[in-house]
Amino acid sequence: MNSPTSAMHDTGSDAIAARLVEGGAAAVRKIFFRDLALDIAIGVHAHEQGRTQRVHLNLDIYLADTAAPRADRLAEVFDYDAIRTGVLDLIAGRHINLQETLVEEVAAYCLAFDAVCAVRVASEKVDIYPDVAGVGVALVRFKAG
Repeated sequence: MNSPTSAMHDTGSDAIAARLVEGGAAAVRKIFFRDLALDIAIGVHAHEQGRTQRVHLNLDIYLADTAAPRADRLAEVFDYDAIRTGVLDLIAGRHINLQETLVEEVAAYCLAFDAVCAVRVASEKVDIYPDVAGVGVALVRFKAG
């Protein structure tokens, strides 16, 4: 029996992967980041200005992929270090007002890679309300064409 976490990462039950396959992709590979913990200068309210907040970022990055690695070498696959480094660079040294802006910019960054055909980005502020585990925004984008 699959746990909720393993089911979440299974491309066989994934509506985004299914749409890509229905659209003609021979296979779909998904790279995911779970709860990338960030301290971000984010928020529109006065009490959110001039400080950082804890935000968890979750990414599902879909690659139209038909070839399995033959030599077990990094050069044969998409290097996900580029995603993490790029996200950290994207948020460094600036204030972002809205979570919606954050997820849009992260999605655009991911989709700029040739190998990426779709992305799901979710951000979650984890310290907003004492009675809520998190408040967030999620976005799904497909590469045009």
